[in-house]
Amino acid sequence: MKDRIAVLIPCWNEVQTIAKVVAEYRAALPGAVIYVYDNNSTDGTGDAARAAGAVVRREHRQGKGNVIRTMFREIDADCYLMVDGDDTYPADDADKMVSLVLEDGYDMVIGDRLSSTYFTENKRRFHNTGNVLVRKLVNRFFHGNVTDIMTGCRAFSRLFVKSFPILSKGFEIETEMTIHALNKNMGVIAVPIRYRDRPMGSVSKLNTFSDGVKVLKTILILFKDYKPLPFFSSIAAVLMAAAIGFLYPVLREYYQTGLVPRFPTFIAACFLALFAIQVFSCGLILDAQEKSNRQNFELQLNILRQKGDG
Repeated sequence: MKDRIAVLIPCWNEVQTIAKVVAEYRAALPGAVIYVYDNNSTDGTGDAARAAGAVVRREHRQGKGNVIRTMFREIDADCYLMVDGDDTYPADDADKMVSLVLEDGYDMVIGDRLSSTYFTENKRRFHNTGNVLVRKLVNRFFHGNVTDIMTGCRAFSRLFVKSFPILSKGFEIETEMTIHALNKNMGVIAVPIRYRDRPMGSVSKLNTFSDGVKVLKTILILFKDYKPLPFFSSIAAVLMAAAIGFLYPVLREYYQTGLVPRFPTFIAACFLALFAIQVFSCGLILDAQEKSNRQNFELQLNILRQKGDG
């Protein structure tokens, strides 16, 4: 059976807040089905969510990316609203976000914290700087204008959910979602939403530095996969610049004296230049393959859309 609206709440030890979150979103979206996926909680999160009226399921593989992968596979709906179970995203704008998917046809609606109350509410060190850095890198590399890359509040179309190949296992999943939508030219819009910090006693599972490194690594890997020509061209340019740097004094000495006394430097420069050409050639081949992949993706979207309409 397909739900009209499904609210997805991935949870790990959120017993203090989960009942309030479920109640808020049930009130905001009376016709929606609230799904809570318990990711190995040990504090009774699942029981509290069930008592609040949510459909509770379990995901034994640890990590937010693993939970969302299972959610997207198992749940069939016309619109999916994803929020966190830590009570940081009030349900004020839930109806508006869902409407942008169902009525206006957007594939991803981003709950933009950074244009609202995030910088005043968030009390965790370095998170503000990290969010701004990730936003700038993604928009720079993938030619986007997304105002909040790592928000956990998003609404999705069925087309996006069923065509998104999730590779991430942890908190880098939001970055992967955004980059995938930008690269595949899907309909994306941001809606400023209110953000509030976790209540007293609720502990964040996000590790600022280790998870931050994973996010940056994800950006670099997806840049290589989705934009191979710019990625490999940059490496080739560095190698060619090094080759020219080594070769220039050798050639200058040759034109002055007619001799090449530094053969090792000359050979190293030639090898660097050849390596640069090879790297650039790899970028050209992978770029052609990526364009073919995008064409196949568009064809698969058309098939998926027809199945959904049927």
